[in-house]
Amino acid sequence: MSSTRALLAALRRGQPIGADALTSFAQGLADGSVSDAQAGAFAMGVVLSKLSHDDSVALTRAMRDSGDVTRWDLPAPVVDKHSTGGIGDCVSLLLAPALAACGAFVPMVSGRGLGHTGGTLDKLDAIPGFKTALDMAQFRQTVQDTGLAIVSASPNLAPADKRLYAIRDVTSTVESLDLITASILSKKLAAGLEALVLDVKCGSGAFMKTPREARALAQALVATANAAGCKTSALITDMNAPLVPSLGNALEISEVMRALTAPAPSRLHEITVALGGQLLADAALASTPEEGAAQIDAAIGSGRAAEAFARMCTAQGGPLGFADNWARYLPEATIIREVKAPQAGHIAAYDGEALGLAVVALGGGRQVESDSIDYAVGLSDMLPLGTRVAAGQPIARIHASREDAARRAEADVLKATRIGTAPAEQPLLLERITA
Repeated sequence: MSSTRALLAALRRGQPIGADALTSFAQGLADGSVSDAQAGAFAMGVVLSKLSHDDSVALTRAMRDSGDVTRWDLPAPVVDKHSTGGIGDCVSLLLAPALAACGAFVPMVSGRGLGHTGGTLDKLDAIPGFKTALDMAQFRQTVQDTGLAIVSASPNLAPADKRLYAIRDVTSTVESLDLITASILSKKLAAGLEALVLDVKCGSGAFMKTPREARALAQALVATANAAGCKTSALITDMNAPLVPSLGNALEISEVMRALTAPAPSRLHEITVALGGQLLADAALASTPEEGAAQIDAAIGSGRAAEAFARMCTAQGGPLGFADNWARYLPEATIIREVKAPQAGHIAAYDGEALGLAVVALGGGRQVESDSIDYAVGLSDMLPLGTRVAAGQPIARIHASREDAARRAEADVLKATRIGTAPAEQPLLLERITA
């Protein structure tokens, strides 16, 4: 019996699989010796039988080692952050330069938009000339020179995961907790990290809708990553409303640049400080998360984080002095339309997923992989939950390239917004999970 057939048989019987068998399987995914049928059977078997903790760690390591694993020789800790995805979630673009300003090195391998959520790389593509596709030599040099780089994955980063994810997508096995954990962590750990913080979103604008789902994912990720040798913590954060009042690529870059160059209290600032504080403590660059949070706050408030962003921008092909005059470089939509409240009351709830899909429909995301993106479109000036409004008062602005698209987006935003009784105030940070 082949090793893959033996692995599938053990999985079917609910028996432990073992590191050697999972390493062989991951290499087979990467080199093609494991067939699509076998990969699909494995994915479905994991959904139905689940993996033991040891096998989950072994699968993560095996997929990490199926391609290139970066090794760093730098004078300070190498750290990163991962988010499970939300709307108006541009934390990476504020946190990465703040971490670099605090002395960490941040080789951030990011992704593009997925479903209703925006992608960090798509947002950076709104900056003229900014290159996210760097070869390994350029990536290393940028991190060494500027303290950070935000790039797309190289073709040989965790190739077993690329293959298995494509299979999961067509076999309805994407939502397996074990497979999600291995997929996220195999790519992050292949970047050679010493510490990682996870932002696990929870709510209407997140993939995990309930605290129970978010907690289960956070605990699985933290336990697996720590067992695989990377110091990791997770924060479960609220995503029942957009994190910033804008959705869309250039519009979210504008929110980040305002947060960097004119710091003020905001949900974006609050979550950035909390995540950064935890990560600095885990990387031994701060004694406690509270001390780390104060360092992140000071890096942003002093302008040092903005300077780090500017260095990264220039190193990756963006405009010189972007941080000083960012508004002149970002694309603007030709049509701006106000969305007006149909009745008086409070902003009681947002359907976050519907808002994200409205931006996709405007052209701000991809409905299929081959779609091009209009970086200027989206939503702005969205009112916070609980805001009291009068009938006819603007509750958001639509940025569109066509009148028909703007009209459809107006209907989508109104459908996704409930006006009624003010909701109970919800904390942004719901739970902190550490090893």
